[in-house]
This record gives sequence, structure tokens and C-alpha cells, in this order.
Amino acid sequence: MARISLADLQQLATQALSASGASPDMAAATAHALVRADAQGLASHGVSRVPAYATHLRNGRADGVAQARIARERGGAVLVDAADGLAFPACVLAVQTAIARAAEHGVSCVAVANSHHFGAAGLHAQALADAGMVGLVFSNSPAAMPAWGGRRALFGTNPIAAAFPRRDADPLVIDLSLSAVARGKLLVAAREGKPIPEGWALDAQGRPTTDPQAGLSGSMLPAGGAKGAMLALTVELLVCALTGAHFGYEADSFFTDEGNRPRIGQAFLAIDPQALAGRDVFLDRVETLVAEMLRDEGVRLPGARRAGLERTAQADGVDIPDALLAQLRDLAAA
Repeated sequence: MARISLADLQQLATQALSASGASPDMAAATAHALVRADAQGLASHGVSRVPAYATHLRNGRADGVAQARIARERGGAVLVDAADGLAFPACVLAVQTAIARAAEHGVSCVAVANSHHFGAAGLHAQALADAGMVGLVFSNSPAAMPAWGGRRALFGTNPIAAAFPRRDADPLVIDLSLSAVARGKLLVAAREGKPIPEGWALDAQGRPTTDPQAGLSGSMLPAGGAKGAMLALTVELLVCALTGAHFGYEADSFFTDEGNRPRIGQAFLAIDPQALAGRDVFLDRVETLVAEMLRDEGVRLPGARRAGLERTAQADGVDIPDALLAQLRDLAAA
């Protein structure tokens, strides 16, 4: 492992993406989001994604010169077109627009179509909370889970995030995907030759399996059984039916070099507390609930660990595997 400062890692990731065909703005926005994920301890959504993004840029699965734009708007409802580029410039535009429209209308929904992998959902929700808004964020992803009772991978793992600002404290940030476990756990088990618990995945024939490789060829099971599957369906309809984006089964996997342009969807909802009971009432009620939660020893507030890790990383940098760091340097020098 090698220790590197966030500034140096940001520069390296930006150079790697630029050398692979991303415009300066796209490369910088993408690198910024990925480095923040690493700083918060989310290595699976950090700069480890750069090589895959770079390959997608070179293979045409993402358009490096795409310009995100507002395609439709009415009051607090806005549709952003990511134009087949990497997702992050469109997400930045969506979050900024959601904040502005919520400040004007009290609530806003800004959705993104023709998008790509958008990293850690919680970071987008946190940006809304940092502006004083209650934030809800949804995205679909390439098919990985069946409909309840089905066999075929149909829905994505479809992350959901929510963030709630606090008075003089880090926001509460809730971030989860809707599969029973992250698909990455199957990848690790397959690499190590270890079985997985039953209840994580189905094989290609729709049968429960403890073989991680069979699970990777089949589908993930939803968290909470039928309830998780219904939530995944809800996300698909929110971010695809309302935007015209691809459903999960219409988007090729992010983990493959070749394939179509994913054209998935995202949605960013912002609520201004002042528009309802008022900001002071909202903040008081949040702190009342937080205090009650913390009366039980061992309770950890959602987002607290990530915020602490990020503060440490800002001072000390982050550890990056040597092989990944070498790969990023090779891409940057290409």
C-alpha cells in the first residue's frame, strides 16, 4: 500500500481520465467524486473505478466530450441529459439545480437520463444536506437482481441515499443498495475460492447457490426479500419511467469492457425545511431524535464514520494499493 495525499490523488485520477478521452471538466468532476469516496473509506467506489471508466471512454461506452444540459423544466421539476457521458458532471448540475429550485419552490425533483455509474450515492445526498436541504437520491444500475419470484436478473442493485442536515454537526447520511450484500463480496469469495452463504445469490437457473462464481453468472438476491425487490422496482420506475432512461436489464454491466452505453437514470430530490414546519423546528426535532438514539450505548449515527475518515484523510492522505497506483500512473502517462 502507498500513502498519497488527496490533492495528489485528485491530480493523478484527473490526468488518467483526461488521457483516456474525458474533457477537462468531466475528468475533474469524476476524479473529485472518486477521491472523496476513498477519503470516506469507500474504496469500492473510489479511484479503483478509474481503470473501468477509462476503458469505457476508450471503447465508446461513455462519451468523454459530452456536455450535460437541462433538457426539460417546469417549476421544481427538471430533467438533465447526461448525453452518454460519465455521470458526474450531470450529477453536479442536477444537485446545484435541485438546491436552487428547492430554495425557490420549497421542493424540487431533478432527474438525470442517459447516464453512467454515479459513484457513492451518499456523497450526492450529502451535497444537498450541506446546502441545508433534506436530500433523497436514487439510481438504477445494470441488472443484477430478479423480480420477486423470478429467475432472471432484471433490476439493478439500485442504491438509495438520504441526508438530513443538523445544527452544528455533520449531516445524517444514509446510503444503501438493495441487494442482500454487495456484488463485490461475491467477487472476493470467487477470487479466494471460498463459498458464500445461502441467501446471497441465485445461479443462472434461478436456484439458490453457495458458489460465488455461479452467483456472479446468475443474480443477486434483494435485501429483505420481497420488500427489497419492491423497493428496487420503485427505484427503476422513479429514475427510468419518469426520465426515459434504460431499465437495468437494458444496460450492459459496468464490470465489462465492451457493451452498450448504459443510459441509466438518477433522481435527486431536495426539500427545504423552511417551507414546512420551518428550519429551526426541523433542526430541533432532528437533534431531539439524535439525542434519544444516543442514549443507547453502541449506537452509531449514519455517516459519522465516513465524516471522521474524511477529516483524517484531508490531513494524512489515503492508502492506495501499489498495483492500482501503478495502473493510474500508466493511464495518466498514456
